[in-house]
Amino acid sequence: MTDRGPLALLISGPAGAGKTTTGRAVARHLRAALLDLDTLTNPLVDLLAEDAGVVGDYADPALASRVRHPRYEALIATAVDCLSAGCPVVVVAPFTRERTDPGLRDRLEARLRAAGGDPVMAWLNAPVEVRRQRMGRRSAARDAAFVARPDDGHPAADTAAPVGEHLVVDATAATSAQVADILSHLVAPPTGGQEVRRR
Repeated sequence: MTDRGPLALLISGPAGAGKTTTGRAVARHLRAALLDLDTLTNPLVDLLAEDAGVVGDYADPALASRVRHPRYEALIATAVDCLSAGCPVVVVAPFTRERTDPGLRDRLEARLRAAGGDPVMAWLNAPVEVRRQRMGRRSAARDAAFVARPDDGHPAADTAAPVGEHLVVDATAATSAQVADILSHLVAPPTGGQEVRRR
């Protein structure tokens, strides 16, 4: 880890990659606040979905266009509050736009740094069939469309790796191995290049 301020670890990846499980385990090791997009925002999104007549699928365009920005704003604003108080954070979300758009990534990290944080992005990924099976086991209504049709362009099928420097984590590995992978990166961060692969 660094002495540049409290850590802001961004756990990114597509649905079913195991972000919440790994994020929770890392947060426990780091004694950091765990901020999960779904935990913080899904109850309100469910109310909006009901009002809009959309059942289950958070990727429905009628719903996604309304809730995407406020969901992430709530998540990042909470992270900023924690960092401003000197508390490290583990922030769990797909970060689909932020990880693929250099401008959005830069703005996100600048905001976290302005709060005193030291942002690091980890990228969890697993084969589509593994993710589909995991999503089927958790039986969340929001996953139903992807579980039924994993290759039809659903946002959960987006496996584009982040732009810029990031840690690649094998999300098929045991959670303990993923945690060790991430912690080893935080102890000895990369000195150059755009991607760090540890297996």
